[in-house]
Amino acid sequence: MSALAAPHKAQRAPADRVAIRAATPADAPTLEAIEAASFTYDRLSPRALARNLRSPTADVFAATIGDVLAGYAMVFFRRGSTLARLYSIASVPNARGRGIGRRLMDACERAAMKRGCDRLRLEVREKNRPAIALYETLGYQRIGRYENYYQDGASALRFEKQLASP
Repeated sequence: MSALAAPHKAQRAPADRVAIRAATPADAPTLEAIEAASFTYDRLSPRALARNLRSPTADVFAATIGDVLAGYAMVFFRRGSTLARLYSIASVPNARGRGIGRRLMDACERAAMKRGCDRLRLEVREKNRPAIALYETLGYQRIGRYENYYQDGASALRFEKQLASP
């Protein structure tokens, strides 16, 4: 039997291990499903998602558990700016609490530093306590509050983190 036909178990990632990789256009249908499962309002349109997956000013990361895409994060960059912006982060409901958010945030921070950014900024629903707790644990500081920020009128908190020098 060839090595290609029978991969060694030592080479395979554990089925419950969270891995992070760059998202690809082929991931779009699954990313759309994660959006639908995670957000009632303010979802990315399929067109915007496709555009961002190909944009040179965006990095989109996919979190997988085994072979299953279980979350994603999208971070935007502006030419000439040292500020990166987390645009969206989500995971499938049945995978929450497994470290996906933390791993995705780490990937976003590393990508921002690699592009020469020294800060990462984000907005979060004021009532999203689990996400706020994660951001605060990761060292993000609250820098603002916005009334009626979301499509349904919900308020947002703005957080920012000073990143290590690139």
